[in-house]
Amino acid sequence: MRRSAPEQLVLAFADRASPVIGGAGGGSGRRGVSPERAALLRGAKARGPDPAGADGDLLARVADEGNLARALLSVVRNKGAAGIDGQTVEAAEAHSEVLIADLHRALVSERYRPHGVRRVTIPKPDGGERHLGVPTVRDRVVQQALLQVLEPLFDPDFHPASCGFRKGRGAGQAIDQARSHLAGGCRVIVDIDLSKFFDRVHHQRLMARIARRISDRRVLRLIRLMLKAEVVLSDGVRVANEEGTPQGGPLSPLLSNIVLDELDRELERRGLRFVRYADDFLVFVRSPRAGERVMASLRTFIERRLRLQINDTKSGVVRPEDVSFLGFRFVCHGDGTIAVWPSRKSYRRMHRTCRALTPCNWGNALEACFESLNPYLRGWMAYFRLCTKEALWDFRRLDAHTRRRLRAIIVRQKKRRFHLLRHLRKRGVSRRAAAGAAYRCYGPWRASNHAGMTRGYPNAWFHQRLVSLETRWHELNPEPSVPAPPAQLALL
Repeated sequence: MRRSAPEQLVLAFADRASPVIGGAGGGSGRRGVSPERAALLRGAKARGPDPAGADGDLLARVADEGNLARALLSVVRNKGAAGIDGQTVEAAEAHSEVLIADLHRALVSERYRPHGVRRVTIPKPDGGERHLGVPTVRDRVVQQALLQVLEPLFDPDFHPASCGFRKGRGAGQAIDQARSHLAGGCRVIVDIDLSKFFDRVHHQRLMARIARRISDRRVLRLIRLMLKAEVVLSDGVRVANEEGTPQGGPLSPLLSNIVLDELDRELERRGLRFVRYADDFLVFVRSPRAGERVMASLRTFIERRLRLQINDTKSGVVRPEDVSFLGFRFVCHGDGTIAVWPSRKSYRRMHRTCRALTPCNWGNALEACFESLNPYLRGWMAYFRLCTKEALWDFRRLDAHTRRRLRAIIVRQKKRRFHLLRHLRKRGVSRRAAAGAAYRCYGPWRASNHAGMTRGYPNAWFHQRLVSLETRWHELNPEPSVPAPPAQLALL
């Protein structure tokens, strides 16, 4: 592996404001980098490139101190919770030199043993629970070091339809591929969701596929130790891990793609059009009858060959309008164009979050509500910018709903009708319109949509303070500039 450029390492550690380094003590002279990160940065820069090429000693490449330093940089940048030992990423950063040296000796001498994985349960948006595994910071560094060595070996051979957890690929590529298949005439979708995929990965099959590419038995043993690491429950009980790759470690996404690459190759062998993002994938066919046939055959392959299970409640043969893929759905028009909209689940989740961020009984200043609401709206649109222009109608509706909730907060905060009347009069609203909002409407919600409130707080007032989804979409999707005609044609 090539040595990372110093500028890249500086940018990796520039995400947190820190004291100035340098001065009488003689530091790095860089601003905005903490002393611990500066020391780790200097260590990563001082160590040379990996000792072996792609065909060399894999364990030596994993245990290389430069590779471990870069892995620690990545773990610190991603932050994350502490494992069962209670060590935080800040503590590991402060003792980076000792940690890297200890891990190097343990890996080279084959004395490294992973700690248990702390089990964390988080609720799913649509109900149920998701089990996450939180390795210790020490184990996350080793997993990241393994990932940096193994990913260049496996990723180039993954199928192009696999878009999840890969460099240079993401949700945008998955949506583009889905639109391409729909535009090609495959208007029926086989939507398959794997039930608890990360918890049911078969260790023996996974290790067999890894062994096809890796011959270093020490690296294979290291991966097996990580797969077999005990799971520590919230009450301290330790459970042996006989299957699955705990979702939460840096290595799990790569292992999941290695497992499901066999599925990708099977779909390619059958000549099917598909797109996959992690354990969610869509198969595109031309008729419902073909969809039922593909669904039945894939169920047999997945359950008998891959030894995984299909979630029947979330799988089926559906129309593009009814699918929910990565939070999006598709609408096919008669002229052959394919529109991309947020899925209905995404809308409901967005409404619930906005309701929680704009409660009618908000007791603080309205500016504080803007400060909590704007980052969410900005991040929501940063993801759903992949929607096409047809979805702007819904974005306008969401903007109007958010503004109305904020107007309802203003009405509620005035408490008495006379106070609201006087407040609207000060904002230039006519007495008749202000009185209608204050005295003729029952409840803050109805008053929020009265002409008196919309005149006192017009949309232009919110545009200066509140992120607009419609405006943000236009900023993220600028119209292509039309080149000016040549001077000779302009004269004609």
